[in-house]
Amino acid sequence: MTDENDKKRTADARQDRLKSALRENLKRRKTQARERAEMTGPSHDDEPSLDEETAGKPGR
Repeated sequence: MTDENDKKRTADARQDRLKSALRENLKRRKTQARERAEMTGPSHDDEPSLDEETAGKPGR
């Protein structure tokens, strides 16, 4: 009986460690994604495309 309780307690402790590690990993990945998004600066949608610049000009 003691062995079963020890095994269950060990398994529960392992599950708790895995949950915590997974949670911390997710937080770290979200932070990294936010930092990468900030480093890229404005998106390419903010700049006019070549088509918009030449639109309405003769010869195009």
